[in-house]
Parts: sequence; C-alpha cells; structure tokens
Amino acid sequence: MAANVLVRRTVAALLAAGAVTAGNAVPAAAAPAGSWRVDLSTVDGDEVNVVAAGGALTLRDSTWHRTDLRTAGSEGYLVSAVRQLAAPVNQIGAKVTADLPKGTDAEVDVRGRTGAGDWTEWAPAGTRPAVLDRVVQAVQARISLSSNTDGRTPAVREVDLTGTLGPQPKVLRATAPLAYPIYATREGLVGHTTANGHVITSNDHFVALPSGKSLAGKGTGTYSVRVCKSDESRCEYAPVWDVGPWNTKDDYWNPASVRAEYQDLPQGQPGAYAAYHDGYNGGKDDLGYQVGNPAGIDLADGVFTTGLGLSDNTTVKVTYLWTGPAAATGVVGTAGDPVNVRASASTSAAVKGLAANYAKVNIECSVDGDSVTGKYGTSKVWDRLGPGNYISDTYVQPEPAETAAPPCS
Repeated sequence: MAANVLVRRTVAALLAAGAVTAGNAVPAAAAPAGSWRVDLSTVDGDEVNVVAAGGALTLRDSTWHRTDLRTAGSEGYLVSAVRQLAAPVNQIGAKVTADLPKGTDAEVDVRGRTGAGDWTEWAPAGTRPAVLDRVVQAVQARISLSSNTDGRTPAVREVDLTGTLGPQPKVLRATAPLAYPIYATREGLVGHTTANGHVITSNDHFVALPSGKSLAGKGTGTYSVRVCKSDESRCEYAPVWDVGPWNTKDDYWNPASVRAEYQDLPQGQPGAYAAYHDGYNGGKDDLGYQVGNPAGIDLADGVFTTGLGLSDNTTVKVTYLWTGPAAATGVVGTAGDPVNVRASASTSAAVKGLAANYAKVNIECSVDGDSVTGKYGTSKVWDRLGPGNYISDTYVQPEPAETAAPPCS
C-alpha cells in the first residue's frame, strides 16, 4: 500500500509541474486510483436516442436510424458526467451489467484529460482496460447501445469503471497536428440526424470521419478539423459531428499501434481508399458494404459549397486539429453562421474561408489589426489559425480560459 501511495504522490507532483507527458515513463507497478459507478439516470443534451427507465438505460426508439446506419435496428448513447479523480490514471477498465437480447450490444468508451487540457480520443474499455496515450486526472465515459433488429433493445443496468496507473506505452506524439490529402464527398441529407444527435440543416457546417474515436458532442467542437482545397486557397474549420463515410472504426490518421482496424495500411490512408482502388478487404467497408468511392471524410453542404467552394467530390487537405500541440486553442462562437477567415488582420482582406460555430481551433499567434465587435466584445486583436488564415479574437473563446496566444513575430 505504501508503494502505491508513493506512486500516486510522485505522478501527481509531475502532473502539477507539467513533467508527465505521453512520452514519459511512469512506474511499472499498476496503482489503483479508485472505482466508481456511472450515473445512468441522467439523460440530457449530451445523449442520443436513449432513455433511463425501470432502473436501466435502453434505446428510446428501437427503430430509429441515424444518418449513416444502413442496417435494421437502432443505436444510441449516453455520455457521463466528467469524473475528477483523486489520483492520476492512464488505464480505465469497465464492467457492464446488462440484459442483452440476441442481436443487441452495449459498449463503453472512455477518454481523459489533465485539468482543463485537451481530451484524449475515445478508447474502448471492455474485457481489456482502455490504455490512454497520456496520464489523466479527469475521465468521461460514453455508453453505446445498439441493435440489429427493429424493436429489440439492450438494457444496461450498471457500468462500473476502475482507473489504474500502469506502465505508459511509448506513443510517438505528433509534433504538429496530423494532416493528409483525403478524398471528400458531400454529405447532404438535410433533415437527417448525425451520430451525435444533430439534425442536419440546409447549408450546415460540420464534417464526418469514419471513426467514433473523434466524434464531438452535439454543440461542441472538442474534435475539429481544418479542411482545405488542395491548393489551400480556401479552408474551413469545422467540428466532427458524424461518423462516416463508409467505415465506422477506421481512425486512419492514427499510427498502426493505436489504429482500431486496417493496421496494415499506411498511416493516413482510409480503408475506403484501399478498398476502392486496390480491392482491400474484398472491396468492402467494416459493415460489409461494397465501397463505391474512396472517401475518408464527408463534408456538410455548407463546408462543401460555401466554405470551400467545391462543385464536385474531390481530394482535399485535412488537418486533424486535436492530434498535435498548439500554442493556444479556442472555441469559435458566433450567432450561428460561420465567421469569415481572412488573409490578414483586416476586415477588408480577402476571405480565405470560414470558421464554423463550435469549431475548436489552434491559435498559432495573435496580432493587432482592425477593430471588430463580435460575440466576445470589441477588440483589435486577431488570431492566426494557419498560414494566411486570420480571425478576429472577438469570435474566439480561449480554452482553457486563461490561455493567451503568443504575439506573431
């Protein structure tokens, strides 16, 4: 017991000093940081098609289909409240007590962060604990319910999580957010519902990626991308609100060591691309459907047409903004419509694209320019989000709140 106490105190001190990162080693002996039961009774704006009734979490509508679901049955999920832990952890185990009729399933994903820092990606926690890519002290769970038969639903009664501190896998963290050329398609489907519960509107501004690891909650931009035309003449910063196209577990931007499936493909190559061009996986996606194009990202109509000015499906450059460090970060806040991204810190500068409401952006630096009145007041400060991409700071809420971007040199 004394050794475990020492482990917790040592890593807590390193966390406070900023010395523990994904690349740092932690003590070899696993140190328990406690167990807790997830509250399944509170269903609010974070949830999708689930209801708490009779002491269990079930599918609210057992015949409801989201945008990209192409089989019978239904699905939904609950996102738990954030659990602040007394000691740091890097592994989360889950024990689920549930009634699972034939053709139904219940899965638990977890993510973590240190203080007010960035969240890890969602990671599955089941018979084997989820191993996070860094030491964390706040944890959140996502309980997903699914059925392949209309009218049938699982009933989850208890979810118990246990956090431990064990050997930290050596994960090669990117020195900058990962970026790849990816074939993009237009999602459309106005009136349908995305995987996070957002009802798609005309000229909407979000994207879909083929993995739930990077699915942001409705009305949030925890996971956002910078998507640009191949010549980078126009870009949009937009949140990830849907899962697709084609695959549902293909986090192709990640290295093989953590990629959920298709680990033999090159990092940055979607499974759909290999299936379409090379007959990989029999030319099918992970749901067994024949792949009809090589897309690795779907763009909502507003991103496709207004943001990038595209007229047909094509290859774009996608930057996965949560995958690498940034000088500072902030969340775009507008009255609803995206804000213009300009070529310099001037309201008369050329428009280079858009930043969507809720998008979490990386801020390279800040500079004084034209005075602007926006959602967060009046200011001459502009934030540079990328090469030749500027947005008035009055539309950006720093996250964490005390973070300030360095001045542009």
